[in-house]
Amino acid sequence: MSSSSCSSWCSSSSSASSPISASPAPFPSTSKFKPILTIAPHATTTTIPKMSLKPRDFHNPAPQPPSSSSSSILTALSALLFGPSLPPGLLVSSVRSAWTAAWRVMMSQLAPSDPSGRYARPASRFRLAGPVAPRPGGLHLYVGLPCPWAHRALVVRALKGLEEAVPVSVASPGADGSWEFRDPPGPGPERGDLVPGRDKANKRRNLREVYGLRRGGYSGRCTVPMLWDVDRSDVACNESYDIIKVFNSGLNGLARNPEVDLSPPELEEEIEEWNRVIYPGVNNGVYRCGFAQSQEAYDAAVDELFGTLDRLEDRLSRSRYLCGSGLTLADVCLFTTLVRFDLVYNVLFKCTKKKLVEYPNLHGYMRDIYQVPKVAATCDFDAIMDGYYRFLFPLNPGNIKPAMPAAFAHNALFEPHDRERLSSQSRGTLVNT
Repeated sequence: MSSSSCSSWCSSSSSASSPISASPAPFPSTSKFKPILTIAPHATTTTIPKMSLKPRDFHNPAPQPPSSSSSSILTALSALLFGPSLPPGLLVSSVRSAWTAAWRVMMSQLAPSDPSGRYARPASRFRLAGPVAPRPGGLHLYVGLPCPWAHRALVVRALKGLEEAVPVSVASPGADGSWEFRDPPGPGPERGDLVPGRDKANKRRNLREVYGLRRGGYSGRCTVPMLWDVDRSDVACNESYDIIKVFNSGLNGLARNPEVDLSPPELEEEIEEWNRVIYPGVNNGVYRCGFAQSQEAYDAAVDELFGTLDRLEDRLSRSRYLCGSGLTLADVCLFTTLVRFDLVYNVLFKCTKKKLVEYPNLHGYMRDIYQVPKVAATCDFDAIMDGYYRFLFPLNPGNIKPAMPAAFAHNALFEPHDRERLSSQSRGTLVNT
């Protein structure tokens, strides 16, 4: 399976530390600007405002109230240069060229693409080669709350009752795009150990330092989720699907809910078939829309995404879950993307053909899983929106976070979904609290 993890956008690859030199976009000398005169079609006379070029206008301006705001400085500079007019077209085109060049450099770090502009997600470096030794505290999980791939691991960890056996450290997005550890925030909603804070296992400042502890060091992509082998002081795995599989069946001796099986042997083949649909079409599909670097790449990605959602909507009109009446790993993988769809992907990633709330079966299905005991506690919508809108600078340079959709209020997500009628039997996959 292709990589499924979240990396920083600023220093996500081994090449990120290499210096990048870019020739500055040509910027015209101010001496070449000429006055722009706009004459109305039927005007008979034109009055040109007089301009005083006395030295005092520039070197001895009238006293102004002091301001430390950068926006006030920019406003004053704009008024001085352009008055009430828009900036000259040559300036606008020069700034646009410079921004486009800078955007492409940043996107090459955030989202590597192929020559067509299609997002090409790098493969995970550390895969599980075999079973892990189940020892309480022998494994430590690193996550970031905005990341859908890390969210998978948190959901399965909660459903299996592995919270005590596998401690967690929650990293936060940094201003430079890296995952970093900070002092815990003040009092807020009760979320147990799922609160951004310090590195509980290695006492490091950021995730790159944790990866660097492994023997021989490391300079590649530093992604979450990451499973850390405490005894060997090494990365055990940073591929989300490997992690949720070992949480489901490899640590039953430590789990409080060992009877919960999200991948029963008789359904394994069907689960894998759905994952081959979900991963490229939806999980990675939303990223292929948001990270597309050409119109053709975006058009192809958005068509595949909504074609897949239409297929899933049809399937879920006849089945409570993807593989029947029981929750499986395939449902967990789909859920963590759906729960972010209207919050983030519809807006920021331009997945705009439809909102999730316009799919009655998919929306009900998402609420159904959200209402499974312990799942809601793994969802932090404020952290999700902050992580995308405030820190994905190349996609949202203004860092403005939109209002949260009303449909994602806690009470709205707990409205009845009526999907029990689609169950033909009870599989016992709802977790005891």
